[in-house]
Amino acid sequence: MKLVSFSTAELPRPHLGLVRDDEVVDVDLAGQALKLAAPDQMLELIDNYADGQQVLQAILAKTAGRRFSQVRTFSDIGAAHALSEVQLAAPIPRPRKNVLCLAVNYRAHAQETAGLREHKGEAPSIPVFFTKAPTSINSPYGQIEIDPAVSSEIDWEVELAVIIGKSGKNIRQEDALSHIFGYTVLNDITARDLQSKHKQFFKGKSLDGSCPMGPWIVTADEIADPQALNLSLHVNGETKQSANTSQMIFSIAQTIAVLSAGMTLEAGDIIATGTPSGVGFSRNPPEFLKPGDIVEAEVEGVGLIRNSIVGQ
Repeated sequence: MKLVSFSTAELPRPHLGLVRDDEVVDVDLAGQALKLAAPDQMLELIDNYADGQQVLQAILAKTAGRRFSQVRTFSDIGAAHALSEVQLAAPIPRPRKNVLCLAVNYRAHAQETAGLREHKGEAPSIPVFFTKAPTSINSPYGQIEIDPAVSSEIDWEVELAVIIGKSGKNIRQEDALSHIFGYTVLNDITARDLQSKHKQFFKGKSLDGSCPMGPWIVTADEIADPQALNLSLHVNGETKQSANTSQMIFSIAQTIAVLSAGMTLEAGDIIATGTPSGVGFSRNPPEFLKPGDIVEAEVEGVGLIRNSIVGQ
């Protein structure tokens, strides 16, 4: 299933939707029509997925072989919409905590940074983690504002992001994938000059709007092998990054096992699994985003997000 947080002119607050083809159905309204208690928010669904899944399956059963808009039970109450007529927010518009991120998780990315600033170009022997502030979250098609007074080196990083569905601590690697609710696309927009200036990741990774993600969460059951997905990034139509998740240094299962050792991962947590080679600051000469640029990040089987760069 593809699950979104969307808004309309009538309902401006983002709420939970189920996507099929080019339509989305309001899960809460559809649930009411079916006389079922239904979640209204993505985190509410993730927290109670066993119950929420029953509602989602009931909606799909009601519309089997038909478009959402062809089912009067839904269309008559305004529950069915064309995707082109709604606004998509990030699937989790405001996470409860920082986005958990993995640094240098593709060997070629480690190699391309060799000799640049504080980077040695060595692949890590254990996962390196950092976080992005919840206020960095941006929508899949939203604008990314850059302020030259704050940073002049705004860079791109396409990543596969994991959404935790089942809380756990000291999770075994062989059990790790069973804790995943789903997957989404994330662009880890980074202020390289701030990252270098402050000698750590957090500030340069946490500017407002620097974490566009979406366009939806694809539930884990639809991704047969998360370690076999192509991912790419384009700026103004030009390919900048192209790789496969099989090239990760630390697999998703390894990452979850290490991250959860002594630290509880909770339902709704977001884990960004690292970016491949092709980032802007490693190029010769370095390339950075500027107002007017269009950035597209895509992960096979998951989706594509497209963001425009604007100045302040």
